[in-house]
Amino acid sequence: MKFTTSTSILFFILLHLFVLLSCHRPNFASAAGGKWNILMSNIGISAMHMQLLNNDKVVIFDRTDFGHSNISLPDGKCRNDPNDTTLQIDCTAHSVEYNIVTNSIRPLMVQTDVWCSSGSVFPDGSLVQTGGFNDGEKVVRVFKPCNGNNTCDWQEIQGGLAQRRWYATNHILPDGRQIIIGGRRAFNYEFYPKPASAYKAYSLPFLVQTNDPKIENNLYPFVFLNMDGNLFIFANNRAILFDYTKNVVVKSYPQIPGGDPRSYPSTGSAVLLPLKNLQTQQIQAEVLVCGGAPKGSYISAQNGKFLGALSTCGRIRITDPNPQWTIENMPLARTMGDMVILPNGNVLIINGAATGTAGWELGRDPVLKPVIYRPDNPFGSRFEIQNPSTIPRMYHSTATLLRNGRVLIAGSNPHIYYNFTGVLFPTELSLEAFSPSYLDPESEYLRPQIISPASQYIIGYGQRVPIRFKVSGRVNRNLVTVTMVAPGFNTHSFTQNQRLLVLANENVKLVGEKAYQVNVVTPNSATLAPPGYYLLFVVHQDIPSEGIWVKIQ
Repeated sequence: MKFTTSTSILFFILLHLFVLLSCHRPNFASAAGGKWNILMSNIGISAMHMQLLNNDKVVIFDRTDFGHSNISLPDGKCRNDPNDTTLQIDCTAHSVEYNIVTNSIRPLMVQTDVWCSSGSVFPDGSLVQTGGFNDGEKVVRVFKPCNGNNTCDWQEIQGGLAQRRWYATNHILPDGRQIIIGGRRAFNYEFYPKPASAYKAYSLPFLVQTNDPKIENNLYPFVFLNMDGNLFIFANNRAILFDYTKNVVVKSYPQIPGGDPRSYPSTGSAVLLPLKNLQTQQIQAEVLVCGGAPKGSYISAQNGKFLGALSTCGRIRITDPNPQWTIENMPLARTMGDMVILPNGNVLIINGAATGTAGWELGRDPVLKPVIYRPDNPFGSRFEIQNPSTIPRMYHSTATLLRNGRVLIAGSNPHIYYNFTGVLFPTELSLEAFSPSYLDPESEYLRPQIISPASQYIIGYGQRVPIRFKVSGRVNRNLVTVTMVAPGFNTHSFTQNQRLLVLANENVKLVGEKAYQVNVVTPNSATLAPPGYYLLFVVHQDIPSEGIWVKIQ
């Protein structure tokens, strides 16, 4: 074949174009690992809300107006609620406590409707859950964990809220209070607990500005406590930095590129990426927002046309003077996905659908494959596809990290009531665990085992703490870190109050046969780590130990 000058030039251009595109194409690793295990085939309810507590038990609940659940209340108890829209007298449970150690369920009793509510854990370890629907919209419910006697149950505080809270977001504050932000037709925020002299809510115009008429797209806003004590609040497709003590917007962030909504019902998810270098003057904080649904998806799905979910993530350094979004492409488009921070600082993206939105019967094409996001990897090589589940986890699914490093997965009920037959995605009552590849037996020789301190250890702020651990294999002392994870309240694809801190540490020292010690310094303020219970892990070459509970106060 004879080349002319023009064909040679064309060949040269095409060759360089191919190289250029190859260099900028995201490098998605194919199924790298992860294992699935069914823990229980039927826990009696569909897990719409979930919270891990410091006694290694998980409180789970759905809603009281679903109809009869598949688990009875104990000792002949029945809920008598004349305001309930479905069953005024109901002898079945709509909340359960899952015991991780015994792999068993204990039914709990909620009196008023907890549907689409919010919550966070108080510094004393109690789960404080707020709002819901109907007669539950202004109720505060408290669950104090108990050990051994199995007598603890929900306590309800009528009128604990100044405003109705349905689809709101909670966050624990440095002083131990909770702030409750937004909800359906609630363009304001309030605190719990609150003194009688300040029994009110405070206006937040940002929630009006981000409300799409007849669609909303700003429910369950993504809220994170920033390094300066202000709150990063993301709703719909944009965010503000908010001083809740003065009711002042400190900064408005750029709209996420593309302008598509990421909040309920066009549901994406978000995490505050691991906080590092905690002893420096200027601590950097980054937020990652992934998935969601394009503009118009909600109305389109109601009309029977299910648009493809978003395949992008937006990442922004919220502490920068001039913060800008960086857009990354996920290997799998996803709406209604959950994002769970793992002990090694990676992010698990799991559950959800590839088309449609959140809402009754509005999602299609379940995404069965989770994805690991590695925030420290180079741009373009951060996503890694994991092995698939066999169970669709659609609308009203949940996920939470456990102390052993597994991720508990449950829920999925896109129906107004429990519905097990004749539907695309039956109400799901099973409970399963996803084990990331760091739990593979091949990594056992690298896995740290914490010797001391013992679990339930109390620490202070800015405290030097020696951590002793064992590793059966050879230790790379330069690849040992210690992390603290705040387990969050998970519902509707967002884990409220989720937070991971990488503790400053000194050199790792050999102190015995295969035993090592690393001295760490705890966060120096409640702004970095609000008071309460955290899971502490030693991580070696990306392989975490089993966690221990620590309480910072």
